[in-house]
Amino acid sequence: MQIDPAATAWLLASTALVLLMTPGLAIFYGGMVRSTGVLNMIMMSFIAIPVVTVTWLLAGYSLAFGADAGSGLIGNLDHLGLANIDLAAVRSNVPELLFVTFQLAFAILTAALVSGAIADRARFSAWIVFLPVWTLLVYAPVAHWVWGPGGWLTTFGALDYAGGLVVEIVSGASALALALVLGPRIGFKSEAMRPHNLPFVLLGVGLLWFGWFGFNAGSAFAVDGKAAVIFLNTLVAGCLGMLGWLAVERVRDGRPTTFGAASGVVAGLVAITPSCGFVTPIGAAVVGTVAGVVCSYAIGWKFRAGYDDSLDVVGVHFVGGVVGTFLIGLLAAEMVSGGPSGLFYGGGLTQLGKQSLAIVVVAVFAFAVSYGIAKLVDITLGFRVTREDELAGIDFTQHAETAYAEGVHGHQHKRPGGL
Repeated sequence: MQIDPAATAWLLASTALVLLMTPGLAIFYGGMVRSTGVLNMIMMSFIAIPVVTVTWLLAGYSLAFGADAGSGLIGNLDHLGLANIDLAAVRSNVPELLFVTFQLAFAILTAALVSGAIADRARFSAWIVFLPVWTLLVYAPVAHWVWGPGGWLTTFGALDYAGGLVVEIVSGASALALALVLGPRIGFKSEAMRPHNLPFVLLGVGLLWFGWFGFNAGSAFAVDGKAAVIFLNTLVAGCLGMLGWLAVERVRDGRPTTFGAASGVVAGLVAITPSCGFVTPIGAAVVGTVAGVVCSYAIGWKFRAGYDDSLDVVGVHFVGGVVGTFLIGLLAAEMVSGGPSGLFYGGGLTQLGKQSLAIVVVAVFAFAVSYGIAKLVDITLGFRVTREDELAGIDFTQHAETAYAEGVHGHQHKRPGGL
């Protein structure tokens, strides 16, 4: 296989775009928390970059994308420490080392997404311990199932173009597991916990949207019409996700909000991620609209169910991922997919059944293993900060820093009983 110079150039740019998404997520999440937790929230995303990178280079890539070790469940260990990959190695028409980096950027972002569910109450050191174990035991296996050589979900025929199963459902199910292990924040349901900086939220979502073009269109590993339609689908779904969310707010609450606009964009982008390479632009509009409407209601489920998913990772990423993955079974068009068609395009119920099974299996696996890892970390190290530290402000107690001068936003950064 020869290296395609145009595809390589586009993937270099796409990899940089995807890497930018994690700092964008950090700003997005940072704006959503209270002022006493913004630095900790940003750091939970930033620390994922080096920790997941080291884990990926040592074993994560080999487990996810190495030759199948049996039954399509996990890759072999041929590429431990990137062994047997030289400068001439080629994968998907690009240098394999570039493919390694592109997939690494996905793993980093997925890990960072999980942190949103445990904002304002997690020990930073425990999070650092959780990250590499989770990458190896949760992310790498699912990536192999869906994208790896001989992965069982690929062989089965389930479709996920750019990460509805691997990124969105995995992060959402894992986030729910961690939220249950750590329990709700002090004041959950009884205190208003509004975003402290909406401009941060909008800046963060702008960076995420920008990076998402590399996330989706880069996954084409080519510079052609397929990449072009994916690029357009990504724009369309983000737009319609925003409009769908704002329409719900206007009808339900009487006025649209900037926070709703940002959330709607993310919902639309999440849902188009698995389906971007299989649906037409009109299909992308449907995917984005449905995601914006459904996710706008889904974020309220936590109050009825009693789990404190602080930044709505479950309501947006899990639910949006389910919407986008499921709708492939309805909206996949042969003219875009090059093969499978959904129910609405004459494909029958077969693909819908495959998508549904994949959603259930990945969600159950990611939740169960993440819950086990988080519980073990909690038992051995303690995953949650003390009540006193949480009340004093997690920025100050975990990092000895504050984002704002003392007294700003009504908070005094002192430990209880301090002078």
